[in-house]
Amino acid sequence: MLAALALAQSIEKGELTPVDVIEQCAAAIAAREPEIAAFTVLAPETAQRQTNAATIHLADQPLRGLPVAIKDIFDTADLPTQYGSAIYAGHQPKADAAVVSMVRRTGGFVIGKTVTTEFAHLQPGRTRNPRQPAHTPGGSSSGSAAAVAAGMVPIAIGSQTGGSVIRPAAFCGVTGFKPSYKLLPTVGMKCFSWHLDTVGVFAARVVDVAFATAAICGRDLTVGPPGAVPRLAVVRTHVWTKASEDMQAAVETAARAAAAAGAHVTELTLPPVFEAAFAAHPVIQDYEAFRAFAFEYDHYRDDLGPQLRALLDHAASITAEQYDAARHRTHQARRALADLSDGYDAFLTPSAPGAAPLGLDSTGSPIFNRLWTLMGTPCVNVTGLTDASGLPLGVQIVGRFGRDRSALEVAQFLEDAIRRTV
Repeated sequence: MLAALALAQSIEKGELTPVDVIEQCAAAIAAREPEIAAFTVLAPETAQRQTNAATIHLADQPLRGLPVAIKDIFDTADLPTQYGSAIYAGHQPKADAAVVSMVRRTGGFVIGKTVTTEFAHLQPGRTRNPRQPAHTPGGSSSGSAAAVAAGMVPIAIGSQTGGSVIRPAAFCGVTGFKPSYKLLPTVGMKCFSWHLDTVGVFAARVVDVAFATAAICGRDLTVGPPGAVPRLAVVRTHVWTKASEDMQAAVETAARAAAAAGAHVTELTLPPVFEAAFAAHPVIQDYEAFRAFAFEYDHYRDDLGPQLRALLDHAASITAEQYDAARHRTHQARRALADLSDGYDAFLTPSAPGAAPLGLDSTGSPIFNRLWTLMGTPCVNVTGLTDASGLPLGVQIVGRFGRDRSALEVAQFLEDAIRRTV
């Protein structure tokens, strides 16, 4: 994989140019894209021309001219945006999504659009997992995770409404960062659920997602040398039994590694309000999706994939009272989470039920992600563990809302601890 921070530092020192990096990415894309199919459209030549013209100005830009892949759920003014749907085949927006403009403003170059599941729901796209092409790459940000895992780009942008950043990052063995809700803007992103949609970032390691996110949003998310040892709570949640034996063992291994590195590790059982909030997630998501996709449902229902069509058919019956009650349960859980978090720097929990499942007809289950998306908390998939066959097993660090730098610092601590132990 390409290390975004190291590449940026090499460009800053004059050891590499942005054109060198784009050429490296173009070579990796040529070698791996035919098998992995991570992209819907590519523009390395355009990025190279733009970079050649702007090289003298890039030394002062946060992203240093690095190539960035954008999930095809975000509008781009210079590349087609099709949202993973035949309904929008050839669709060309007039403006960039806000986060795309932020990437460009900070010295990043859009090298292409990555495959998304249909409207960022569950209908798989054509992308394969670079770790094992017969296994799913996850979703809905399948192309973004796969492009980073295959070494085709150092940075990719994705989104999460249920588990669409953390899960594919876990399946593909890359670092995925879902920041606190609203840290990165969703303006110009095809909306699924306005209370849940969150922009995320993929890169090789924790320092890389921290660097990329900080560069894009202009916040200090630096993760430097280890500071105070973290207070970490292992949280199994009420769906713990849905985790495979390998995943349960991975969480235990990660906890032991953290403790051996000096972290204060304890067990935490969540009160019943969180199980109620977990059940509230699909109510909120589906109620809002029925309104977000009103045009497509009313005019192109037969062109929707069977899974999304079934969801919207069901969502039509969700009442405003049910939606309001689900929002109320969410607020109760968020208040409870703030109280529970007082004694901890972060929680440790699975990123997914297990390693990437065999087959390409499913993107896997988001049951270990939905609660944290609903809570709006920062989440990081931490790499370094595998199952017996060598497939990645991701563990998840969940931080406190608004304390994204702290969550990234704990994630880096755990990443380092796992690498020293395994």
